[in-house]
Amino acid sequence: MKITTIGLDIAKRVFHVVCCNKEGRLLKKKMLKRAEVLAFFHSHPQCLVAIESCATSSYWAREIQGCGHEVKLVPPQHVKAFLVGNKNDYNDALAIAIAARQPHIRSAGIKSVEQQDNQAQHKARALAVGQRTALCNQVRGLVAEYGICIPQGIHTLRKHISIWLEDGNQQLSIQFKALLLQLNEQLHTLDSSIEVYDKAIMQYAKNNAICQRLLSVPGIGPMISSAYFNEVGNGRAYRKGRDVSASLGLVPKQHSSGGKDVLLGISKKGNSYLRCLLVQGAKAVVSRAKSKDDKLSIWINHLVCTRGHNRACVAYANKMARMAWAITVSGEEYSPV
Repeated sequence: MKITTIGLDIAKRVFHVVCCNKEGRLLKKKMLKRAEVLAFFHSHPQCLVAIESCATSSYWAREIQGCGHEVKLVPPQHVKAFLVGNKNDYNDALAIAIAARQPHIRSAGIKSVEQQDNQAQHKARALAVGQRTALCNQVRGLVAEYGICIPQGIHTLRKHISIWLEDGNQQLSIQFKALLLQLNEQLHTLDSSIEVYDKAIMQYAKNNAICQRLLSVPGIGPMISSAYFNEVGNGRAYRKGRDVSASLGLVPKQHSSGGKDVLLGISKKGNSYLRCLLVQGAKAVVSRAKSKDDKLSIWINHLVCTRGHNRACVAYANKMARMAWAITVSGEEYSPV
């Protein structure tokens, strides 16, 4: 019988393939080494290839598309429900193939090389920021052992380090000052790295047409616009703006039963990095809305009065995600009414 769907369980070195017909019956299964994967799909007739959306999935999706197949990336949380029997690689591949055939399960978008390049910039920057935070906390902990406690903030720490390193400062020993000098050099190195990443991200946003349109939305800057493009792309994978905000975890969780709707806090699913950026951008807009009288600010101020500052920030972050999708798909810029 004709093979219509292939489930591919990807890994570093060993890949597992299951081939199913249109009724979902398993016809063939095969284990492939990494070097054999593309040769297998080049020699196979065109069909639907299902891959779990995980690390390296976008790369394999692009390569298999180049072999002439249709590729669908299935979110991993939807694959688990179709796993039957003991967990092994063949059963995982079969669950992926079955999940891909379900019309109600939406596929994840396949990232382009451009999106992955810019995403790597964001990941590297986030790593450097985390290392800088850890370094600053380490310095605070070390000087606290000498009876020195300072207020929070990286700028405050930089100012105090220069004071501690002065020759006339007798609070710290010469040996500890030498150690503190090395830590200060590490801090400067991380600052320089973050500055380089910031410039690269800003340059990317400047050269990307979608990012330039997103910059017209209040609260969206180069960092958010480029991170949004990395996640959403051209927006064609989503039917409406609410689907985007739902994928980012900015909509309420539900626990409804018996015809009674019960809405909880936001679900916090999806890309936590982009969700955090959207909320931070929303906070900047909400905090400045009190002195404005345009339609958007009136809506925000009403939310602040009725629901509180934090809920208003999340509500506007939700609205930002929806407006950004509309701008991405329509090709227009934000126009306040």
